[in-house]
Amino acid sequence: MAGARLRCAGRLLVCVAVLAIPGRAMAEPEPVTSETRQVAIAARIAGDDNRVRLVMDFERKPDLHLRFLENPDRAVIDLPETVFAFPEDALAPRGLVTSIRYGAAGAGRARMVFELASPATMELVESTEEAEGSIHRVVFDAVAVDRATFAEKVAETIWTDAGAGPRSLSEASLSDTLTIVIDAGHGGIDGGAEGPSGSMEKHITLAFAEALKEALEGEDGIRVAMTRSDDSFLSLSARVRRAREEQADLLISLHADSIRIKSLRGATVYTLSDKASDAVAQSLAEQENGAEGIVGASLENAPEAVAAILVDLARTETRVFSTGLARQVLDSFEGQVKLINNPLRHAGFRVLQAPDVPSVLVEMGYLSNPEDEKLLTDPEWRRSTARLLAQSVQNYRKTILAGRQ
Repeated sequence: MAGARLRCAGRLLVCVAVLAIPGRAMAEPEPVTSETRQVAIAARIAGDDNRVRLVMDFERKPDLHLRFLENPDRAVIDLPETVFAFPEDALAPRGLVTSIRYGAAGAGRARMVFELASPATMELVESTEEAEGSIHRVVFDAVAVDRATFAEKVAETIWTDAGAGPRSLSEASLSDTLTIVIDAGHGGIDGGAEGPSGSMEKHITLAFAEALKEALEGEDGIRVAMTRSDDSFLSLSARVRRAREEQADLLISLHADSIRIKSLRGATVYTLSDKASDAVAQSLAEQENGAEGIVGASLENAPEAVAAILVDLARTETRVFSTGLARQVLDSFEGQVKLINNPLRHAGFRVLQAPDVPSVLVEMGYLSNPEDEKLLTDPEWRRSTARLLAQSVQNYRKTILAGRQ
């Protein structure tokens, strides 16, 4: 692809091919030869809701790494660079396996992803030579297990190996520093919501962003950047680009919307999902995503030409980390900041759609509620809540560091 480079996804190091971002050098892939390239000659799958068998034939003995992921449940097989020479319909989903994706996963690597209908183990049960050594056959069995057993498999998964395999966020950075990009919602001509007393969302989010920046800068191992530091308009896609340009480990987008239900008040934390968790989440996502229309901005659903399988995988990995941060935020708010019922929600907020940057949208409260408006405009409440949010980021960072041990 002309102008493409390899970008390691949001420090997750799930590599995706994307259009080059100005100011960054193009990565040079390692040369691949016929001696290092693997060929998958044939594949077949059979089974039901309780057990599925996968059989694959290779030109030579493959170097396989099996890993597991949750939300959704998946088994992942990592391989050296592999040509998948079998027919596309050879691996049709069935039984326990609801989706199968495979393809290149960066320079010198390939990946197969098996999405599971329910928790299941997947074990290599056989590796044999056939046809006088000209074919190397491997057999995997996927077997349904309970949630606790699958969670143990996920916890045991290691995303590093002696070669150049993908790594998780917890092992990605060479330093212990996390880069946090704070996004103050709205700005400029886009004022956002307005409270009963005339408070404007764009001013509230910027003031809170500045308080959060100050609180985070007092924490060890944190570098902070902001999408805007004044009353200027930024498109949603520009906010996402800003986070990626900063090579953000996390994006925190701050909002204080209005809603028709005037009695609704309290904080909410949103993560990205293709389908909204409820009608309130859907309404707010539509409201936020439509904000650019007031200045005729071009909305970019997919601003980069990417290999769909890799972007989907990167986005799935990123959502796992986003959910982890969201839970840390809610834990820090519990008992200190009023929360709405079911405060962890999800919807298709465009500002959260970077495939490679873990992101959350923090709805600090609702300007449509007079009590929330009073708190949102209170400097002391702002400082104390910013400190709690900063502590949740530090707690999240510590869980990442602990994963390196």
